[in-house]
Amino acid sequence: MEIIKDIVIIIVCILIIAKGATWLVDSSAKIARHFGISDLVIGLTIVAMGTSAPEFGVTILAALRGMGDISVGNIVGSNIFNLGFILGGTAVIHSLGTNKKVIYRDGIFLFFGTILLTVFLWDLILVRIEGIVLFTLLFGYIGYLYWEKETMEAEVQTGKLRWYDPFLLPIGMGLLLGGSHFMVESAINLARVMGVSEWVIGATIVAAGTSAPEFATSLVAALRGHYGISVGNLIGSDIFNMFGVLGLAGIIKNLPVDIGVRSNLILLSLMVLLVLFFMRTGWRISRREGIVLVSLGLARWIYSFVL
Repeated sequence: MEIIKDIVIIIVCILIIAKGATWLVDSSAKIARHFGISDLVIGLTIVAMGTSAPEFGVTILAALRGMGDISVGNIVGSNIFNLGFILGGTAVIHSLGTNKKVIYRDGIFLFFGTILLTVFLWDLILVRIEGIVLFTLLFGYIGYLYWEKETMEAEVQTGKLRWYDPFLLPIGMGLLLGGSHFMVESAINLARVMGVSEWVIGATIVAAGTSAPEFATSLVAALRGHYGISVGNLIGSDIFNMFGVLGLAGIIKNLPVDIGVRSNLILLSLMVLLVLFFMRTGWRISRREGIVLVSLGLARWIYSFVL
């Protein structure tokens, strides 16, 4: 019964976090536009970070409580989930077109960050100076995008500012943080009851839960025929997860992690490289290549729970 209760709480928290993130991003974007902030700045900040809002809530909360396995595992697991199940699954529905900028700018930056994070975490701890390096690199990346007048590849329909939108901002933040708190608590309980490490739960169940917005966005985009949105959104989300969210978590507190981080980071590095290779061959990710990515994600889940 304990397992069922914790799973139900996690599912409810996923829905609460997703709704809170939606209200937070939508209201922020409307308020920003109302005060004359450009679409470029909104795209580079509010919208781009919006898809990482659930990861932000869970990861920062876990970092504040000194739970390195949940904090780091959530980000590494979310990035693997994004590239394996979500990007691969969307490609299975329909092949995804790509372009040079996504590969040579965003993709290469993500691959560089993954290798750097692997080096940082090989000693099984992320220290503050390493968090500062990651966070600083994100600002450099955003600065470059601003200089080039490029936004992160994301869709947002802001519309006009309504009288209640300013109230949705703190409510959305409250839902995000509250849902994150109870998700972390239930994840820890689930790990204890199932007899697995907090790293495994953080890198699988919690990671999948915080990737729910990306999954919904990519699935809806694919069903509506907007196939090009998925690639840019997921690469951008992974960049913000790794450099922004995990960087900030590392600044807040040193984060010790389980030895399982090594194999997961090696897999993530290989997946990023494989995605870049798939995107470059024919400038698209085919259905067959999508099946390969989904299979890798599935194999990683089996490996995490069985071994």
